[in-house]
Amino acid sequence: MLAKLLPLVVFIGPAILGLHAQSQSNSFPLNSVEGLKPGNVKLEVVEFHGRKATHMSGTPTPTGHALALVPVKFHNGTIEIEVAGQPAAGADAAARGFIGVAFRVSADAGHFECFYIRPTNGRADDQLRRNHSLQYISEPGYPWDRLRKENPGVYESYADLEPGSWTKLKIVVAGAKAQLYVNGVAQPSLIVNDLKLGDSEGTLALWMGPGTDGYFSNLRVTPN
Repeated sequence: MLAKLLPLVVFIGPAILGLHAQSQSNSFPLNSVEGLKPGNVKLEVVEFHGRKATHMSGTPTPTGHALALVPVKFHNGTIEIEVAGQPAAGADAAARGFIGVAFRVSADAGHFECFYIRPTNGRADDQLRRNHSLQYISEPGYPWDRLRKENPGVYESYADLEPGSWTKLKIVVAGAKAQLYVNGVAQPSLIVNDLKLGDSEGTLALWMGPGTDGYFSNLRVTPN
């Protein structure tokens, strides 16, 4: 299971990422890591399933989230990205390939909202595990275990996922509400009507949990 963690910050510059402004959308190919400042995780560009992508590897400390901050302010709008996560070699048996996106990240990276996926749960033989394929958290006050204990099934949901395969995520945020769409479906796969940080603002970050071998590609941010 994913442990309670504190922030680890990796800074990414617009020029490094190849930022392209298109009307009000910001596009980040995530095909370069030149000049990045990683903490206790490794960032590199690799070829993965036919494309160049940002590869994040290594195990965050027991007290640290793996975050890579993206240089764009975000309040309301749409976040689209492709991610691929799988348990890292030698990871604990509880590793699920945790990977996703944090948004409305505070200046000190200590507060943020996040949607992430557990790819190994998507096709598990255990239905309860399948129901835990998608997750919303809000740090530091609402980690996954508190949300699951206090509101079973409300902040988690099912989606068909495969470890190590590109998965399209779309997050639509408006005020204190957010919706997660997976792999181009017309209806949201997870709905949160009470974001725990309220109607806040911050930056974005690539997010990875412990025991994960993670890949990120084709980030696009469209503010409202």
